[in-house]
Amino acid sequence: MRDDAVTLAPLKQAARWRRAEWGFWLLPVLAYFVFPENLVLLSQIAITGLFCLSLDLILGYAGIVSLGHVAFFGVGAYAAGLLASHGFGNPLLGLGVAAASAAVLGYATSFLVLRGADLTRLMVTLGVAMMLYELANKLTEITGGVDGLPGIEVRPLLGRFDFDLYGKTAYWYCLVVLFVLFVLARRLVHSPFGLSLRGIRLNVARMPALGTPVNRRLSAIYTVGALYAGIAGALLAQTTQFVAVDVLAFPRSAELLLMLVLGGSGTLYGALIGTSVFMTARYLLSNLNPQYWQFWLGLMLVLVVLFARGGIMGGLRNLVRGMHREAR
Repeated sequence: MRDDAVTLAPLKQAARWRRAEWGFWLLPVLAYFVFPENLVLLSQIAITGLFCLSLDLILGYAGIVSLGHVAFFGVGAYAAGLLASHGFGNPLLGLGVAAASAAVLGYATSFLVLRGADLTRLMVTLGVAMMLYELANKLTEITGGVDGLPGIEVRPLLGRFDFDLYGKTAYWYCLVVLFVLFVLARRLVHSPFGLSLRGIRLNVARMPALGTPVNRRLSAIYTVGALYAGIAGALLAQTTQFVAVDVLAFPRSAELLLMLVLGGSGTLYGALIGTSVFMTARYLLSNLNPQYWQFWLGLMLVLVVLFARGGIMGGLRNLVRGMHREAR
């Protein structure tokens, strides 16, 4: 047997789809029929889940800490929004332009991010996001500022499916895009490239001795994460047909980190689960107690951090391991 086949065998085994994963992806399909009156919320969860997934790629796998990931989300939203407002409302074209715009920005700023350690990266990423926020706020003739980008008209998807008020087309559109990009991300992290990213996160000093070009790997995954975030921003602009300067606001980045920590970083599914739990809890608690819902949401986050190492995904893994031990 060839040596490379032996080396790649664990990666191929990890890349196999399991029954629990197929069950997970059946849940959003069932949600369409069980919660038809909440499709707008479900679409927002899918979009934010993709956004959180993009952060997981750079933080959970490569260890790049960022507080300004919202910059790519906002660039993608404005790229798709401006395109649609100037008569180019094809949704897939908007996704492509938004992805390219965010990827270019991600590649250009990746060299700044790679120059320092965690605190430096936090400052650089936050600084880039703050500059873009102020640009969007000042260039009102282009962006609309706080009033929002006017005249966004998105054409029917594939020339057949209109974006209706009930959010049916928007929901399936967001869900399909999320699933396709998740599959690609899953293949990426279970490849030799993804394995090298984990090695960089665990011990960056030893990886050059193995022949791994550390800076090129980090620059590449940072660009991919930016591309994913840009597509998420484009989905938001197209499904709501509105873009305001808050797509570049800092609280969106802060919430994104909370969702990832809640679900569990470095798992991909943790990003989706954390987003679903956080946004669902926020929706329910804000309806039950409009004044003090943040207290209960904060309490939930503290309990998860205290009693579930590795977030919800870490807690589920420990639970499954415990059940297997008892079965033996």
